[in-house]
Amino acid sequence: MAISVTGCAGDMSPSWEAETTNSIQQPDSVKYYPSDEPYKLGVEHFNRGYYGLSERYFRDAVEKAPKDASAWIGLAASYDRLLRFDLADRAYAQAIRLKGETVQILNNQGYSYMLRGNLDRARRKFLKAASLEPGNPTIRNNVLLLDASQRYIKRSPEG
Repeated sequence: MAISVTGCAGDMSPSWEAETTNSIQQPDSVKYYPSDEPYKLGVEHFNRGYYGLSERYFRDAVEKAPKDASAWIGLAASYDRLLRFDLADRAYAQAIRLKGETVQILNNQGYSYMLRGNLDRARRKFLKAASLEPGNPTIRNNVLLLDASQRYIKRSPEG
């Protein structure tokens, strides 16, 4: 899933373009700044679907670098997948304080609201993101997913 972050519908990836490696690299076997280790491992674990571990590493990353908006977005996305929406909202708020309402943050917030079943609020976030970047395929896919969810919800009482 590349948490678009940039990817397909439902993608919570924080717009990082990191590739998942064949095996999770331990901090001593990679070449980057030591302060980047928790972030890199957070991305690895998120992309593998290990959201509890990704939360742990992203939390470590924001503690080490509190002005790293990407780490806050990764932390928020991890909280979303763990259904800890109260904590996700706080992490998104911090990312917005650092970076403003970016397309990535708005898209991820929209997906977060969709996970909660708050489809009207999700639509508003997706539309705001789309107004900033028309034609973004991730946002377009998320809107299609949202529309499919609403059609299903409308049919279910009749069914």
